[in-house]
Amino acid sequence: MKRKQFLLSSMMLGLASTALASNLKINKGNPTLKTFYLPPDPTPLIPEHGLDIRLKVRSKQTNNQFSCIDFAVAPKTMGPSPHVHEALDELMYVHEGVVSVLVGNEVVDVKAGGWHFRPKGIVHTFWNSSDKVARGTDMYFNQNFDDFLEELFFKLIPEMAQGNLPPTHPEMAKKLTDLDKRFGITTFNNQRQAIVDKFGLR
Repeated sequence: MKRKQFLLSSMMLGLASTALASNLKINKGNPTLKTFYLPPDPTPLIPEHGLDIRLKVRSKQTNNQFSCIDFAVAPKTMGPSPHVHEALDELMYVHEGVVSVLVGNEVVDVKAGGWHFRPKGIVHTFWNSSDKVARGTDMYFNQNFDDFLEELFFKLIPEMAQGNLPPTHPEMAKKLTDLDKRFGITTFNNQRQAIVDKFGLR
């Protein structure tokens, strides 16, 4: 190798090393976040109550940046009443079946392998109008919505079932309203029945 080429190669190597060292100093990662691994679930999620969830990534694991759940919706089953989030952005991925999503006045059928994004501030809901179970993953950004779902599905809904209380019971209605308020959600229960009737849901 000629001296000129050797000097040029040495200079380039030195610059690359300096850039790498500088990059390593910059990209030290976020000290408040830790890596984690979630193994596959041994059994599929069965919608024994029409709509069931399995908490996956928790917001406390991601410094409240992200959380997600797996969900399963039984055939001909309505999801939550139409509602709107003040702060939450939501992304759905369908693994199996078809999930119908209402956003504003538009219905989108999200088939297996499809994605659907719902930004905050838009009224929406979803359901399964098919004859087969639908399964998917719902992802949440900018809010610890997994905490909302944990309280709803694993505290309030069992409490209603145990006491044979409908959501309209004064005590339960207050608890549900307070939960919505804490997480910046406005729910339109009066719009639910029209969707149930139109698509033959339960």
